[in-house]
Formats: sequence, C-alpha cells, structure tokens
Amino acid sequence: MGHPRLTFHGAAKAVTGSCFRLETDHGQILIDCGLFQGSKTEKELNHRPFPFEPESIAAVILSHAHIDHSGLLPKLVHQGFSGPIHATPATADLAGVMLPDSAHIQEIEVEQFNRRAARRNRGKVSPIYTSRDAEACLALFRPQPYDTWFLVLPGLRARFWNAGHLLGSASIEIEVDQAVSTRMRILFSADIGPDYKLMHPDPEGPSGVDYLICESTYGDRDRIDATADHRRTLLCDEVRAAMHPDGALLIPSFAVERAQELISDLGRLMAEGALPTIPIYVDSPLATKATRVFAEHHRDLEEGAVLMKGLNSPHLHFTESQEESMALDRLRGFHVIIAASGMCEAGRIRHRLKNWLSREEATVLFTGFQAVGTLGRILRDGAKSVRIQGEDFPVRARIRSLDLYSGHADGTELQEWVKARLPIRHDVFLVHGEEAAMEGLAVRFKDIVEPAHVLRPELDESFELTPMGSRRLDRTAPPRIPPEKVARMDWHNDVSRLMLDINDALRARPDEATRNVLIRRLRRALEREEGVPQRTS
Repeated sequence: MGHPRLTFHGAAKAVTGSCFRLETDHGQILIDCGLFQGSKTEKELNHRPFPFEPESIAAVILSHAHIDHSGLLPKLVHQGFSGPIHATPATADLAGVMLPDSAHIQEIEVEQFNRRAARRNRGKVSPIYTSRDAEACLALFRPQPYDTWFLVLPGLRARFWNAGHLLGSASIEIEVDQAVSTRMRILFSADIGPDYKLMHPDPEGPSGVDYLICESTYGDRDRIDATADHRRTLLCDEVRAAMHPDGALLIPSFAVERAQELISDLGRLMAEGALPTIPIYVDSPLATKATRVFAEHHRDLEEGAVLMKGLNSPHLHFTESQEESMALDRLRGFHVIIAASGMCEAGRIRHRLKNWLSREEATVLFTGFQAVGTLGRILRDGAKSVRIQGEDFPVRARIRSLDLYSGHADGTELQEWVKARLPIRHDVFLVHGEEAAMEGLAVRFKDIVEPAHVLRPELDESFELTPMGSRRLDRTAPPRIPPEKVARMDWHNDVSRLMLDINDALRARPDEATRNVLIRRLRRALEREEGVPQRTS
C-alpha cells in the first residue's frame, strides 16, 4: 500500500454516524463506529452491510460514548470484528450502560413495529443488534488513560487528549511508522467541548501534526456570552416562562451528561432561591444509570461537587420502571420532566410529547443540536402538527430552544483550538457538520490554513495521506447515499408532512359530505398519477 488511506464512512457533511477507517501497511483500524440518525434514508444505513469487512478491522479507537460515535460497535462485533476497542476508562464505563440501552430500545421498538406491521400484513424486521451483541462488544473494551501512548498495532500507536466534550471524551492522536519516510502524525479532534462546559476543563491537543480531522458542528455560529452564570440565568427565565399551574416543562435531553448538567443547574437555581421548589423527574433508565457513572467519577469533574449536591435534592426523582414512567401522565401541578432522547428520535420523550404537545399549558425546551430530519428539528423549525408512531398530533405547546448546553465548541472556539494545533503540515478535513457549518468554519480558517488545504469529504470517500499532502482516490463503489441526500429531509418526511396537511384540510371541512368530496378528489389525483382507470363514483 505504501501510504495510509483514510475513508470517511460517516459524519461526512452530516453530524451522525461517525466512522473513519484508516488503512496502513500495519493493518486497518476504525476511529469510532457510530449510529446514523436523522432522516429514514440515513437511518437505513444502520441496517445495511458495512462498506468494509468487519473481520478485516484489527482494532477500534473510540473517542467517546455518545451513540452517534459508538452505536454500531455491537453490530461490528456481531458481523465478525474481534479486536480490541480502545477507550478512556470513563468512556468504557459509559459505554457499559449506553450500548445495552441502545440494544434494548431497538428490541422494544422492533417488537412494536412488528405488531403494527402484522395488522397491516407487512413483513417483520429485525433489530440492528441485540443485548447479547452489546455484551459481547463490551468484553472487547481496553481502557487507556489520557496523555499516554498505547500500542494499537505494531508500527501504529495512539494517545488520548481530553476533548472537554463529555465525561471520558478524547481527541485521538495517531502515529504511523512508514517505510518511505518518518512517522506520520494524524489527529482526530472528535467532538470538541466549548470553553464554558459545566463539568470539564478546556479541550487539549498536540501541535505540529501532519493531518487534522476536525469536527464542525457549530462552525458557523458564535454563542454570545456563554458563561455559566448567563446559561443559568437563561434557563431560569425559560423555567419561569413555562410555569403554569396545570402545565409541564418537557426537556428532551441526551441521557448522558446533558441530563446531569440540567440536574446540577436546576438544583443550584432552586437552592439559591432563583426558582421556587419544583418537582423534577428524570424519565430515562439510561440517564439513571449514567448518573451513577457520573457520581462514581465526580472527582474527575470540575463541578463534581455541584452535581452531587443536585443529585441529593429532595425534589429530584428518577423513574425507572415503565409503570413509574406512565404514572407521570397523572401528575398534577407544574413540574419538569427531563427525558431521552435529545432529538426525540426514540425513548420515553416520545410518549411525553404524545401526552403534552397538543396542550397550550406545556412547554418543550430543546437544549442541544437537532439534526435534519429528526422529530426534534421538525418541532424546533415550527411544525404545526407532527406524526409520532403513526399518530397525528397538533402542536399547541410552546417550543423553545436554549443551545448554551451544547457539548460542542462554537466557530470561534474551534478556530482557537485549531490555532493551538499549528503547524498543520498538510490538510484539514472538516467532518461532523452540515454544509453551512462547514462553510462557515472554512471561512474562519482562511487566515490560519490555506483554503486549498481545507477539505470537505463526502460519505465513503477515500484519501491517500502522503508526506506531500493528501490525494483524493477514485471511488471503487458508489456512495451508499448520494451526496445530495445526506443531512436532508427525505421522502419519508414529505409523506408525513402530506398526511398531516391532508388531515388538517379534512378537519377544516364543515361536514361529512364536503370531506368525502375532498377524499374523492385526492383519490382521483392519485389514480391519475398511477395510470389506474378512474372510478365513476
């Protein structure tokens, strides 16, 4: 082979499915192996074969435990991978609760889907992987400390740098021995945390690398006054605005870290008297388990003592069983519910939304990034009605957004982080961002990296990394998704929107007769499109 090859199997002009394959003379490794989220077109990639042979991968290096970075590891193991998975100790602990939870959710949702499909005489589907696959995957984890080189393969070593994004999160520095030159140094930023992250120090990293693979989630944004005090003030304002005697504040939240940050800030605001005492319910078994991991590692966190104080609040309640979760529908008086998932794609938040979305006394507060095509993004963008598990729901609740809890650095912070990595001898690859974010970050880089050396790879695109710079390789197979369909609303979203519009139009008709007229017109239009002989009545 000669020179290393890097292929972008995920997080390419999108923010999910992080997976990068590095081929060297010493063997092949993966950096991350994440689940795709967003439109159904993208999520279908989770069910399709990997674009490589899993048994050919010698090792995986995992940057952190978030599902969009780790969520396909059990599938990789199920399909033949048997090498080590290197991660920091905290990442290994969090993966120990997140991957079994991911498998459980898939098993439950597939069971529900198959019940609905049976009623419609449709075929069954299978989960992407099972709880048994998740347990087999966890047995392959090999914890590695920060700031210490570890051998991945003979001739290839790596070390972790604190990325300040999540408990245990890391940027990954890799050194590859080459017969034709000196060692090549490659740095994968993974997800970089902001300057004012509640529980973590500022992100770190080496300087003087050959190639940098850099995230760009918020590359086109600047957060104004993102200090901890300002964040808590805005949260306080949102909670007070949401307060209604018969209402609820729903916070769709990532179960790992975001939930714990909200617990800390809400507890502090109540302890200081900025908010009255309000019952807080964490409606997520994963968040409950993850909180135990955070408590075990609280001495490693900058605000660990604050977190522990919040966890001991008498107003904080965790619902673990399904019965406890369903009982939340019967609560009276204003309360706060923190429930996963953060983009409303799965988990208990969907039931909470089904119960509250159509009620004006409710507020839904988003506190993190919402990918294109997710229910969270559709709600945040102002949908008047949505479909959840095949049912239509009008949106009468207040929809609010507060992005100061994001675990990602903004454009200015990413620019400063990259400056500290200089000199970068060859190219910067922008990943983990939608196109507007990548373009915004590329503009910020123009004074520190030559624009010709800031690259934006597409899904499944490969590059040869030479001592003189990268070279884009010709594709040997078409991309699994056409580039123009990545991070876009797809026909499934369009159909859902059409169904909602039809139902709204039917409801607006004054009586049964006029509704039947509209139905007949719609049927005739469909028959004309399909070339079916039209009915006469």
